[in-house]
Amino acid sequence: MNETSDGVVRPSALLWDMDGTLIDTEPYWIAAEHALVEESGGTWTDELGMQLVGQNLWRSAEFIRANSPVTLEPVDLIENLLQRVNTAVRDHGVPWRPGARELLLTTAAAGVPCALVTMSWMPLVEPIVESLPEGTFATLATGDVVAHGKPHPEPYLHAARALRVDPAECLAIEDSPIGVTSSTRAGIPTLAVPHIVDIPVIPGALLLSTLEGIGVSDLARLRAEAAATFAR
Repeated sequence: MNETSDGVVRPSALLWDMDGTLIDTEPYWIAAEHALVEESGGTWTDELGMQLVGQNLWRSAEFIRANSPVTLEPVDLIENLLQRVNTAVRDHGVPWRPGARELLLTTAAAGVPCALVTMSWMPLVEPIVESLPEGTFATLATGDVVAHGKPHPEPYLHAARALRVDPAECLAIEDSPIGVTSSTRAGIPTLAVPHIVDIPVIPGALLLSTLEGIGVSDLARLRAEAAATFAR
């Protein structure tokens, strides 16, 4: 890590959640759940959908099977949802969250390694990555390559190992309690930017209302503020 002129430590890497943080795909996921359940003769609610925000896809599949008439095997259910969300992204374009794409690109251009840490699988991740300049992400930690999904810390620890950085020296950005729990359990100071669901106070996380107006020069200060909350 490098220090600013006032001694604040810059993050060694910026680790990004995807759905709800980098891109606004949570409405696509909820719409896909509605369609899947209704095609099986059941009823899905937004309240049920909210319980899956930030959740890993295996748990989401089991939750849908337990709360609806859907009988697809988990892997088939996941692939069904991924296809629907992927189609929505390709039809409507990548729905970037406010300030997220700008911060990602300027951070990567400044030489700070960026990782994508998402519970989505590669079929959905690929079109997002392809829409960005080559090399924007130094590594990808997706839901189909880790043994334990969020809120387990493994996805973030996997990314940190791939980047060969100390998790405590990084900064994560998340939008859900499940995601923030994953990153902070990995010992990573985190910016919590709520979108679909509220995020309670979690040690290690600094709540922000938006990424708009946040630049590379702000990351050292924000990381320090988030790290300080681990002691609370």
